[in-house]
Formats: sequence, structure tokens, C-alpha cells
Amino acid sequence: MSNYSNRFMSALARQDLASIRQVPKSDLHNHFVLGGSRDYIFQQTGIKIPSLDRTLHSMQDMHEWCGKHIGLGHRFDTFDLHKVLLEAAFYQAKEDGVKILEIGEDAWANAKYYGGDVSLLVDTFFEARKRIAPCTELRLQIGLSRHCPVSLLEKWLEPFWGRKEFYSIDLSGDELAQPIENFAPVYRRAKSHGLQLKAHIGEWGTAEDIVRGVELLELDEVQHGIAAAGSQAAMDYLVENKVRLNICPRSNVKLGRVDCMKNHPIRVLFRHGVDVTINSDDVLVFDSDVSKEYLRLYRHGVLSADELDAIRLNGLGLG
Repeated sequence: MSNYSNRFMSALARQDLASIRQVPKSDLHNHFVLGGSRDYIFQQTGIKIPSLDRTLHSMQDMHEWCGKHIGLGHRFDTFDLHKVLLEAAFYQAKEDGVKILEIGEDAWANAKYYGGDVSLLVDTFFEARKRIAPCTELRLQIGLSRHCPVSLLEKWLEPFWGRKEFYSIDLSGDELAQPIENFAPVYRRAKSHGLQLKAHIGEWGTAEDIVRGVELLELDEVQHGIAAAGSQAAMDYLVENKVRLNICPRSNVKLGRVDCMKNHPIRVLFRHGVDVTINSDDVLVFDSDVSKEYLRLYRHGVLSADELDAIRLNGLGLG
């Protein structure tokens, strides 16, 4: 990988986005319905999705923007069009040099799009990968929406348990929707099935919320987790317990969680020794493909080229 490292750092120095895209990288925090290529969606459907032209200020603000400009919840609300969004995520990964892509489907969506047939869900993901991005490793994830009652989640999850195709489980959505301890039984079950345990915490919440969430759910990784940068104790805890943060810098800025890219807390976290990766989150919303994320961090002087390469290698399991 030393040759790739040299190419990657040289491309950063030249600010050559096309060359950065040719270097292997990972995307471990991608919500595929919003994580794909605009060009692919347009080619397949004729639907043009505009770029976000302002800063959003809440998850509700984001949902309203997505409903109006992308049409989630109505325009892509059939199996065939939902599959286009999935295909667009693999197309985006291929074009961006992503060799490890972690995406999945929310548990509630199994009934809506796949008739409750988890085998169809699994086959749909792996067939799309084979057809569009065969050189990209798919890490299939089970998604949980934080606003859903736990009793319903437990019901929806039953057909997922024991399926070896799934790599991880992730809790996302409004951090304030309900107490995180409500999900502990679900995470104990997921751990018993050998899944990697992840949850969105510390994007809107506090450093203390991150530590508490890791302890209660026995998390391996946190999605976002940027609030930890404000607490020495929280960063020490993450380092000591080898908890990874899968960070999405552009998303944090465009949602108003960070005032500007040059002040992004990934610098503080990385230099403190916290295990971090750089990811896209929602490409269609934030114009945040992974190569652009690396280049923006470099352009704004957040991290050096060798530091960014170390993060790239870490995401690929080569750090």
C-alpha cells in the first residue's frame, strides 16, 4: 500500500480530485438511500436532484429538504425505484475508489420493500454489488430508527437474527427521541449474534452521551461522535476502550454542528489518539463523497497529507 500512499498524498498536495478517487478508501458511514450518485439516478430515472444550497439546522430541517428536493417518502417509494437508490450507492462507491462500503436497510423497510423476506433483501444488495461494483466489499448493516418503539424493532428484527450476511447493526435518527438505554436488550441480542455494534451518538448530543451510550450498548463504533472532542475524559475513554468514530465532516458543517471545515474537531480527536475514519453520510444531501471529504480537510489545513493517509489506511484495516 506504500505506492498508494504516495499517490494519495501527492494527489492531495496537487488538489487533484480525480487522482484521489483512484486510490482505495473505505466508506463506513453511508445511508444508502441518500448516499448514491446524482448522475446515476438521473440516467436511470430522469430525476434531477439539486445540490444543497444552505446550512440545515436540525434533523427535521434535513428531512423536510429531502422530502421536497429528493422525494423520499413518495417519489422513490416502490421496490424498483428504491433499488435505483441502492444501485446509485454502489455506482458512487465504484467511481470514488471505495473498496469497503458499509450500508444496509432499516429493519422496518424489510416489510415495506421486500415483503418481509430477508433473503430477498440480502440478494438485492449482493446482486447490485456484483453487477455494479464487484471490486467493492459490501458490509451489510441492519439499521434501527431511534424513533421506533423498541417492541416493534424487536418484532421486525426477528427474521434478521442468525443471518450471517449481516456485518453490523446501527441506531440512527433523532438522538433525543428516546433514552438510549431502551435499546440495550436489542444490542445484547445483536452481540450474541456476533454483529459489530454501532450507534449514532454525539452528533447532536454531548461527550457524556457518547460514553454512556458506549457503556450501555457495549458499542464497538460510534457514528459521528464529534462531541467527544470537547472532553479530555471522553477522548481518553474512547482511546482506552478502542472505540472507533466514523466521522462525516461535511455533514457536520452543513447541519450546523461545526461552524466551518477548518475548525472540524476531527483534528483534535485524531491527534489525541482516537480511532477515526472519514466517511460520506449522505452524498445526495451534502455533496460529500469520500474523496471530497479528504480533499476538503486537506485544503482547510485540518490534517496533513500523511495524517489523512493514516486515516485512509485505518478505514481499510491496514493502519
